[in-house]
Amino acid sequence: MITKNYRIGLIVPSSNTTMEKEIPEMLGRRQRMIESETFTFHSSRMRMKTVSKEELSRMDIESDRCALELSDAQCDSLAYACLVAIMSQGSHYHITSERRLTEIVHSNGLASSVISSAGALVNAIDVLGVKKVAMITPYMKPLTQLVIDYLESFGIQVVDSISLEVSDNLEVGRLDPFNLIDIAKQLDLTDADAVILSACVQMQSLPAIDIVEKELNLPVLSAATSTVYQILKQLNIQTYVPKAGKLLSGEF
Repeated sequence: MITKNYRIGLIVPSSNTTMEKEIPEMLGRRQRMIESETFTFHSSRMRMKTVSKEELSRMDIESDRCALELSDAQCDSLAYACLVAIMSQGSHYHITSERRLTEIVHSNGLASSVISSAGALVNAIDVLGVKKVAMITPYMKPLTQLVIDYLESFGIQVVDSISLEVSDNLEVGRLDPFNLIDIAKQLDLTDADAVILSACVQMQSLPAIDIVEKELNLPVLSAATSTVYQILKQLNIQTYVPKAGKLLSGEF
């Protein structure tokens, strides 16, 4: 049996402790199921400790360096894994960012393109065929509003949101994902077609996604599951991860 080895490059905030946990977990589930696939994970970090618009803007500048570093490792897929850093820069910025970072890796002789968690979430909502979502974020309310504005600029209506208002990024990573099961029940889902259980790649949600999806009888996704969906599409392999929600059911 020929085994295909995939290198996954992650551009992450220096204080992020979740993307190198949830993405390997999801792709590891595939690896345990499909013996012909293996994945390795390679990260480059941008300095950020407090989730504020000002610090996110300073951090974003470092993404160019990170993309160049990861291109040296000849990664098969590269993901800018900080949703709010992109969405806080203004409408449609993920398109500009992805294009710029892709040009950087191409200039270093790598044919791969760069995706972003922000663009992946917008794309995932479109893939699911929904227009109205409810969501949970760990952000302070002004940052949550920037995420709402960003999504709505793509015609996605956010019918309700809950902000947990945790500004320290390390503390965001320490939040118990199982708490999201009860928090999701507080959302007004009257008009919602789907639930974004974590609109933040640092706030863990993977252990709760399958549970919440079954309880609410609605598609449940996250910034992380959206990123994995886009990685799998980029690698041209089946978009299936067990117990990771409808988006990664293999249906799309």
